[in-house]
Amino acid sequence: MGRRQDAGGGEPSFAHESERHFAELLDFYGVRWEYEPVEFVLEWHDDGRPRAAFRPDFYLTEHGCFVELTTLNQNLVTKKNAKVRRLRELHPEVEVKLLYQRDYQALLAKYGFPRTASPAA
Repeated sequence: MGRRQDAGGGEPSFAHESERHFAELLDFYGVRWEYEPVEFVLEWHDDGRPRAAFRPDFYLTEHGCFVELTTLNQNLVTKKNAKVRRLRELHPEVEVKLLYQRDYQALLAKYGFPRTASPAA
């Protein structure tokens, strides 16, 4: 449905199973999305080369917002929060939502999917 294909015409290579499940949930409900379509540079070296960047997991095309899942490693939540704050400083017009592990689990439960099961199953 809304699935963005990679350059070879195949499925995106998700960094974590939770991203695949989230994509399947979006597909199930007909929400159009793209996987990691934009990288935002957050810091530059003195010579202008990028030093730090942020590529949100999903772009919800019809809603005009990005979604970043933080379920892979909760120790990275602080770093991701800092990146989102920096992105908002540089690009206040860009809407990005952080979906924490507890939010992701609640979303799956709300729609009746077991915590580890695929919504498409």
